[in-house]
Amino acid sequence: SAAAPDAVSQDDEAFTPRGATLFPVVGIGASAGGLAAFETFLAALAPDRDCGIAFVLVQHLAPDHKSMLVELIQRHTRMTVLEARDGTVVKPDHTYIIPPGHDLTIANGTLHLQAPEATGNHRLAIDRFFLSLAITQGERAIGIVMSGSGSDGSHGLRAIKAEGGLVIAQSPDSAQYEGMPRSAIATGLVDYVISPADMPAHLMARAS
Repeated sequence: SAAAPDAVSQDDEAFTPRGATLFPVVGIGASAGGLAAFETFLAALAPDRDCGIAFVLVQHLAPDHKSMLVELIQRHTRMTVLEARDGTVVKPDHTYIIPPGHDLTIANGTLHLQAPEATGNHRLAIDRFFLSLAITQGERAIGIVMSGSGSDGSHGLRAIKAEGGLVIAQSPDSAQYEGMPRSAIATGLVDYVISPADMPAHLMARAS
């Protein structure tokens, strides 16, 4: 039978020995207020050229609520925006959105859906993705914590920094909800505390 259109390539030159992609993969964690932050971020990306980066947006979503994030975000970028599926191969100049009711991980340039993990009433989807990003991407890993309440993402960014990756937090004064950015900043490991509009310039410098 024919391979699925997004079946993983077996080209050994597509990845580094640890399974990292040869282009940056940016994990963006957000909760309440995250959509506005991400739209501002996308508006600051150069609209007339490819950036060579893949973005994975991990936002806390109600498990029984149909997400409109793909449609909403596609209005703000010429990148292809897709809801992540199990086995989706990550490509540069694409944005992938976590689907409701799932956690998400990455391995060998491929996204994998997982049953949600939680501690008490707290979702840990961002931590879980950041941890997998650190394992696979190593020093190529980039994690961004945007607007949201709680502390999800702070544990995962420690793993990214331990591998030599880049960590960015939204400046609290630019966030609708300060909890997640402040928790990230409190680790003392964040490289840049900036507004979403200022983030693309740092990412492009890292990618060049």
